[in-house]
Amino acid sequence: MSASPSVVLLSVVVGAALAFSLVAPPGPMNAVIAEETVFRGWRAGFRTGLGAFVADVVFCVLAFSGAATLARSTNVRAVMALAGGVLMLYLARLAVREARAETRIVEESRGFVKALTLGLTNPYQIGWWLTAGVALVHPAPVEFLGRTVVTGGAEVLVGFFGGIVVWITVFPAILVRADTRLDRFERTVGYASAAVLVVFGVLFVYYALTLLGV
Repeated sequence: MSASPSVVLLSVVVGAALAFSLVAPPGPMNAVIAEETVFRGWRAGFRTGLGAFVADVVFCVLAFSGAATLARSTNVRAVMALAGGVLMLYLARLAVREARAETRIVEESRGFVKALTLGLTNPYQIGWWLTAGVALVHPAPVEFLGRTVVTGGAEVLVGFFGGIVVWITVFPAILVRADTRLDRFERTVGYASAAVLVVFGVLFVYYALTLLGV
């Protein structure tokens, strides 16, 4: 028996809400998207967002297969957190160098690869897929707006990945619009992105060393 249109729509909305819980909070991924956008334009920011999108597709496949549970291992989480933290510190250095540059590099961006690598080693992203992500791919009842929606269906997944696409489209567009209105916006975003990456990088390296008992 097929679901009613209202239930289908509600399932899509639930999926989108789960997506925004992952992508909207300030963090290293949005810092990288912001940096690429203000220095190279909307297309570069969108491509960078696609890197994060692909990382989530990988985690979704792993969650469906059950392989994502391997990340529950302390040693695996420690190694990935350490790799992610070091990568964030490196990206922070690049962001500072970009902000200090007198001329902007407008050639093809490497933002996609940066975001994909960061997404696959980001402890926050990994932790999300081990918690909310498991509920996303496996059938489970969720109360939303007084109605019960069962996760794990196609409608919820469409809403989830559709929500990510909306975010990586709109977020760079907002930054581009702000860049045309505010003086020295690029440099400010560059330094702010570097600061965010440093903070999260240090936190994740510390977290990894703690897991390893160092």
